[in-house]
Amino acid sequence: MDLAFRMHAERTPNPNSIKWVLGQSVVEGGVSAHFQSAPALDVSPLAAKLFAVPGVIGVFLAGNFITVTKRDDVEWADIAQALVDAIKGFFGSGEKALGPAFQAKASGPAGAVEERIRLILEQEIRPAVAMDGGDVIFAGYRDGVVELYMQGSCSGCPSSRATLKLGIEARLKEEIPEITEVVAV
Repeated sequence: MDLAFRMHAERTPNPNSIKWVLGQSVVEGGVSAHFQSAPALDVSPLAAKLFAVPGVIGVFLAGNFITVTKRDDVEWADIAQALVDAIKGFFGSGEKALGPAFQAKASGPAGAVEERIRLILEQEIRPAVAMDGGDVIFAGYRDGVVELYMQGSCSGCPSSRATLKLGIEARLKEEIPEITEVVAV
């Protein structure tokens, strides 16, 4: 039986990013990948194909969605069909979105505070941010400062600073008084 390919687009808080939600997994195991330039085919054949669409400046792969970010001077109406065709064609090929040369960003060292930060990020913050087509990855913790990678629609989003300061920083400070600031790296 041939199951129909399912996909729909969702707007994100970033007007230059669209979240394409698929009826199947894009990547598995909680892995995510953020590209700000075309990767080699052996790193991500899917991202490489999407960067071939003129105007694409960012690709984020996670769970069952792909977030594509475009240049300011490009209209969605001009590239949407090319993106849909590229995604459908890719998943029709049966190829994996991440190739053998892909390496996930390593998290910083683990200590008691770091573990509490990671737990809040995993259980509360990352699922909420993923709903908007983005992700937040723990990069490190030093001297009261939490460093995070902002990915997908969060990268370059006009409201990402508010998300970082009013949402993430406030929540982490509420649970972990040692935290003085949260910054994007």
